[in-house]
Amino acid sequence: MMRGEARSFAAARKERAADIDRWLTDLFRTAISQRNGKSGLPEIERGGERATAGSGVALVAVGSLGRGELAPGSDLDLVLLHNGRDDVAQIADRIWYPIWDSGIGLDHSVRTVDEAAKVAREDLKAVLGLIQARHISGDPELTRAAREAVLVEWRADSRRRLGELREAADNRADSSGELAFLLEPDLKDARGGIRDVQAMQAVAAAWVASAPGPRVREAYELLLDIRHGLHLVTARGTDRLVLQEQDAVAGTLGLLDAEALMRRLAEAGRTIAHAFDATWRTVDRLLSGPAPRGRRPLADGVVEHGGEVVLARGVSPRNDPVLVLRAAAAAAEAGLPLAPATVSMLAAQSPPLPVPWPDDARDALVGLLGAGRAAVPVWEELDQAGVLVRLIPDWERVRHRPQRNPIHTFTVDRHLIETAAGAAAFTREVSRPDLLLIGALLHDIGKGWPGDHSSTGEVVVRDIATRMGLPAADVDVLATMVRHHLLLPETATRRDLDDPMTISRVAGAVGTREVLDLLAALAVADGQATGPAAWNSWKASLVSDLVRRVRSALNGTPPAPAPSLSPEQASLARHGGGAIRVNGGAVTVVAPDRPGLLWRAAGVLAAHRMVVRSASAASAGSTAVIEFAVVPEYGSPPDPATLEADLRLVLAGRLDIEQRLARRTRSLRPPRVPVAPPRVTLVDDASSTATVVEVRAHDRPGLLWKIGRAFGDCGLDVRAARVETLGAEAVDVFYVVDRAGRPILDEQQRTQVREQVLIALR
Repeated sequence: MMRGEARSFAAARKERAADIDRWLTDLFRTAISQRNGKSGLPEIERGGERATAGSGVALVAVGSLGRGELAPGSDLDLVLLHNGRDDVAQIADRIWYPIWDSGIGLDHSVRTVDEAAKVAREDLKAVLGLIQARHISGDPELTRAAREAVLVEWRADSRRRLGELREAADNRADSSGELAFLLEPDLKDARGGIRDVQAMQAVAAAWVASAPGPRVREAYELLLDIRHGLHLVTARGTDRLVLQEQDAVAGTLGLLDAEALMRRLAEAGRTIAHAFDATWRTVDRLLSGPAPRGRRPLADGVVEHGGEVVLARGVSPRNDPVLVLRAAAAAAEAGLPLAPATVSMLAAQSPPLPVPWPDDARDALVGLLGAGRAAVPVWEELDQAGVLVRLIPDWERVRHRPQRNPIHTFTVDRHLIETAAGAAAFTREVSRPDLLLIGALLHDIGKGWPGDHSSTGEVVVRDIATRMGLPAADVDVLATMVRHHLLLPETATRRDLDDPMTISRVAGAVGTREVLDLLAALAVADGQATGPAAWNSWKASLVSDLVRRVRSALNGTPPAPAPSLSPEQASLARHGGGAIRVNGGAVTVVAPDRPGLLWRAAGVLAAHRMVVRSASAASAGSTAVIEFAVVPEYGSPPDPATLEADLRLVLAGRLDIEQRLARRTRSLRPPRVPVAPPRVTLVDDASSTATVVEVRAHDRPGLLWKIGRAFGDCGLDVRAARVETLGAEAVDVFYVVDRAGRPILDEQQRTQVREQVLIALR
């Protein structure tokens, strides 16, 4: 499963565990000897081990030491078992104190066998440790008796205890997220992490499901290696792999960089999560009693049996290359999992699809994707079995590829199937639902290649679509979709929709209403699958407005005019001198248009520690309308009345906000990790009536204020603006004009604008 030649720390862990065992054995024997007033005690053979004669006490390792997986920063988890000796507390002190003096963390307990069994009945952590307890020194019969007592009760009460185990795993996943898709994952507690493998081992100990197989064990060893490297790099026992440590950890494992590390980590996490889900399906099936008998036909050669999708009797994939897609589509459409044995058979025996694909293969793929959310787990089954890269060889380049950007929830490949699943909701709204689903699946396929992924993706998708057997006209449509899949959201959020050139350029790029509708549906599905920072009601309304205008342009009719002011905005405008409305995270400013209005209002928000996530500024006649979406930088939001009062003072010219912002700036800490320098671009051919300035920078309080001040110093006014924050990256676009209301044509002045903004952002 794992690719490359990453270094393993397994031998180092075993060696350290052996060293710790020897040290603990010496501590234990010394403690026993001192309690008996002797320099040593005779030893006898018992059960193949050497035990201190008549000690009635045993030192037992649980946790990572018990499993022989001790990382450099791991604590020691120890249990001192005894048969009721009244001096056991003194023995324990003589063992624990030297460990504490050494600086190693220690989790310890002292129990009789009965006490250990009682605690295990009530404490999930205790029972999981004792299931895998390992004898270190002393009386091995005590260790054996404790393990057997715990295991007998664990198996006898498996229905209740496994439910408790599953609930704990679900709680971890809810609080820690999914390992494969996190920027800074918790290697232990995230879904698909170390504790999930240990949970599967506990299920196996209950004799309810098989122990994790070789692929899971290999993935688990990789997680242990990454954790080992993290402990070496940080010199402490941490489990969270933060961004600034990832390159260094990659180096300890012999990997090229953080990108390579996170791709390996994503693969391991998904392998474990997939096996974890399969384990619990087995648990549910066995504990819920026998499944209904009989086979229900789902598709040609495919039936439902026992709540899973299997092949019909006598059906073999050897002479039917389409069967794998047909079975997958049937499973997704029925909302059922493919049986593991069926997936294995399909992966091992299915011949390659002919090129071009037959029509029924393409139909089955569209049927699979059209099942929506139910397609995602089935697609994951095919991926884990290695089927996808045989069907679509270019999939290998995006498989498990991390995005390493806070706005993205998923790796590239998972994002693609999530987008296709989301696009299934819009198949009734487009003329070619098949092209929508295939385009959604492949829209980011170019991310596996160097360069702009939209351009490279256009080339790749032409090849894939041709191999799929699509006619040339459909190949062209898919290529256009991939090439322009970002056109609508980027234009809507970064360009002035009232500028005729904006609409003309989009209409020329999409060409037809059919493509426009496909791109509109793809924009929504793509944004929603990217994450909450990439799609919101503000962006959705802008994209919808853009589509409405472009559709009219393609039809050759003027668009129905949008209202210059909404009813709420018109109500605010009637206040005359300026009005503000604060409604949760939405701040609306309606005031007579004047230079500097946008950045002064943004300065007030920054002074009140409000982070601007998005903003839209436009003019309706002599009235300026600014819509901000804001969140508090930390803690609770400020009092709306105070915020409104300061905004009114600024609008009236009675409040200089600069000193407040200067104090805030001095108190800010620099970013934890190096950030790319800001970039200022004057975009040519985007407007004939204004100069379009795009600013990309690391977001920080007061950023919009600084940019606006720079424009003011250059004698420019912001006619319209689109401001968006994507994770920690600000993407701000301004339509600026000089005092006479004209675009900037003089090259020297254009250079001055660029330099002034860069100076302001230092």
